[in-house]
Amino acid sequence: MQKGLEKVETEGEKGNDEIKMENKAIVLKMEKGVEEVVEARDCGRKRQFVLKTPKGTRDYNPSQMAIREKVLNTITGCFKRHGAETIDTPVFELKETLTGKYGEDAKLIYDLKDQGGEVLSLRYDLTVPFARYLAMNNVTNIKRYQIGKVYRRDNPGLGRYREFYQCDFDIAGKYDNLVPDAECLKIIYEILSELELGDFCIKVNDRRILEGMFDLCGVPKGKFCTICSSVDKMDKLSWSDVKNEIMEKGVSEEVADQIGKYVNMKGGVDLVELLLQDTEMCKSDQVRAGLSDMKELFNYLQIFQVTDKVLCDLSLARGLDYYTGVIYEAVLIQAGAVAQGKTASTGSVAGGGRYDNLVGKISPKDRQVPCVGVSIGMERIFSIMEAKVNNVRTTEVQVMVVSAQKNLLEERLRLTAELWTAGIKAQTEYKRSPKYLNQVQNCVRSGIPLVAILGEQELKDGVVKLCTVVTNEEAEAYESKSNLIKEAYVSRSDLIKEIRRRTSENL
Repeated sequence: MQKGLEKVETEGEKGNDEIKMENKAIVLKMEKGVEEVVEARDCGRKRQFVLKTPKGTRDYNPSQMAIREKVLNTITGCFKRHGAETIDTPVFELKETLTGKYGEDAKLIYDLKDQGGEVLSLRYDLTVPFARYLAMNNVTNIKRYQIGKVYRRDNPGLGRYREFYQCDFDIAGKYDNLVPDAECLKIIYEILSELELGDFCIKVNDRRILEGMFDLCGVPKGKFCTICSSVDKMDKLSWSDVKNEIMEKGVSEEVADQIGKYVNMKGGVDLVELLLQDTEMCKSDQVRAGLSDMKELFNYLQIFQVTDKVLCDLSLARGLDYYTGVIYEAVLIQAGAVAQGKTASTGSVAGGGRYDNLVGKISPKDRQVPCVGVSIGMERIFSIMEAKVNNVRTTEVQVMVVSAQKNLLEERLRLTAELWTAGIKAQTEYKRSPKYLNQVQNCVRSGIPLVAILGEQELKDGVVKLCTVVTNEEAEAYESKSNLIKEAYVSRSDLIKEIRRRTSENL
């Protein structure tokens, strides 16, 4: 048996500049797609094509998938903690189901070719398919979550893709006013806090406040949705740019200035109370109802202890047509991802609101099911987490079965199978006589915490040599010349118990 194994070289010993350059190259490849001209044979003829991912899509390598899984586990765990059950729906729907639900964003829907007499489109979000599910199955009460891919013909950018995941939580049914709405905001608060993305703010508003406010300002009713779409850009554009866009849509400068007077207001419950005393604003029944609900919402948010992150923002519009009441959107104040001295800009990372009429619009019997929900923006969160997390384990293997002698493949497979049967995550090399050093190096690089070593003497004695695997830095701290420490000979009958004991210590 080989002893005194020298420490192996790991990526941790590379220069920082080299690692940064490698990571940057990986990101560029994943964002832009690796373009390579290749030849293929088609009916005996050679043809050339560019080998790349479609615009607005990307591949994910094992390290990136490990980060995604961590984020998804956090999100799913929160949804389950709040009592949600899950469903699934097709990635494409009848086009008529999606039509008229998204306002100006309807142009971003992917339409499919006629499929046997059905005109179909890829789903734009998970909300409208959920409403269709409720209407079709006569469901009137459910707290559900769903995680799935959606598709939009948008212009790709940092954290913005044409194919991406949404993580939705929705409460359908008739309940006491605003309690489900407050729970959705609590869920946003919990997820963003647990992921430690940086400081964040949850902006809230009410579509009734917007509609009544625009009406008081002189906006024609037929232009409400399109003006909402313009105002919703205030997180990206200056007010002067938004004002010009509003005027280009046929609204006078005087009306635009009146809109600007209100949409620049931000604050907490104090702002809500101030607006309730605004005699001009409260001439509108819609505004008064929206502000009263907003005050009640802040009361529940105070009980949930989340008001420190919630801001009433009258510029928040949420451009989708189906919202009817409270709306909200979470943005990162400090992205937490810094590259070359610049703070990464990620925009909205979560959003949602109340949509009480959507199910009725889809239902052939006009059956109304009040709903409220939130959608977590997986891709933007992932882009931040990817920049923050280093040295991600891509597998959950707990122990590597190795041998220092030749021709022990069958014995290694036999022990590996025993571990699998016991529920231990294990693996071994698929070679009859792998090099001992290479087996250990693989453990160090992969972050596998334990090594079970078999040799002819161990087989005769009915024992396994169990060692803990450490990095080079950890080996120095232990004053060890090897990446293997805490060596112990364990009987085969006690091996599983000992592996479980050691892995529990590493949790």
